[in-house]
Amino acid sequence: MTSSVLPSSVAAPAESASAPKQASGIRSAAWRRRLPLLPALVFTIVVTQIPFVLTVIYSFQSWNLVRPGSRHFVGLQNYLDVFVDSQFRTALLNTVVLTIVSVLLSLLIGLGLAVLLDRKMMGRGVVRTLLITPFLILPAAGALLWKTTMFDPTYGLLNFVFGGSTDWLAEYPLASVMTQVIWQWTPFMTLLILAGLQSQSKEVLEAAQVDGAGKWRTFVSITLPQLSRYLQLATLLGAIYIVNSFDAIFLMTQGGPGIASTNLPYYIYQRAFQGFDIGQSSAMGVVVVILTMIVATFALRLMFRTFSVSGGVK
Repeated sequence: MTSSVLPSSVAAPAESASAPKQASGIRSAAWRRRLPLLPALVFTIVVTQIPFVLTVIYSFQSWNLVRPGSRHFVGLQNYLDVFVDSQFRTALLNTVVLTIVSVLLSLLIGLGLAVLLDRKMMGRGVVRTLLITPFLILPAAGALLWKTTMFDPTYGLLNFVFGGSTDWLAEYPLASVMTQVIWQWTPFMTLLILAGLQSQSKEVLEAAQVDGAGKWRTFVSITLPQLSRYLQLATLLGAIYIVNSFDAIFLMTQGGPGIASTNLPYYIYQRAFQGFDIGQSSAMGVVVVILTMIVATFALRLMFRTFSVSGGVK
């Protein structure tokens, strides 16, 4: 009777003593896996978070660089001035229009090009390379290319093809900038959608053909639902990058005529580096970051929900 009780009573303390060792071993192994990522984390914090904290601090101060000794605390006054600034509202509207129109048109054009490139044809590899080329060009170089060779009222290709002497950048500034942005980002959309097209099951497409479904019915009922995740990802990434467009506006229109093509990044640049108003430009930057985070959070939740539902169906 005593021999059957002693082993269990001795084993219990041994198991309880080994449990903390196993937990500490798991934690140390997890830290060893994360240790190589520590330099990247430190670099990200130094480059992004510290400047943002300084921006928040500056946003509560009135500070003009051309007036020495003007720096003082004003509380929320800079934020109140931002929301009553009519030019800020115009820049915000231009940013929304530029982002929505550019993303939607580049997405639709990219969808059409991806469907064409998914078919077997002679020289398909060469055509893919040529279509990707605009995305590989630096945004500044692309903006200068369109400004000098396409929109120039005297030597531009648009006036050469359509006739006339239209000054596109003066008469249609925002549309001209959107054209360049769409040209720049359509290859990115094409690549993402093409990856989705090539990942769909060939057996499902063949079964649809056997059942008598036409090409349009197959595309609407099978291909588009399959591409929903890729379309949402392309929309999210494109919106995040296009909303921060600066090169095209700075090099093509300088925000003009007046503020007709000014977006939020360029307007903040004007207030900070041309108007030297550090306090109000910092408040604008904080407002833009908060608005971007709100929109991105809703978009990411929608996208993750779509991915989880698709994973559950599979």
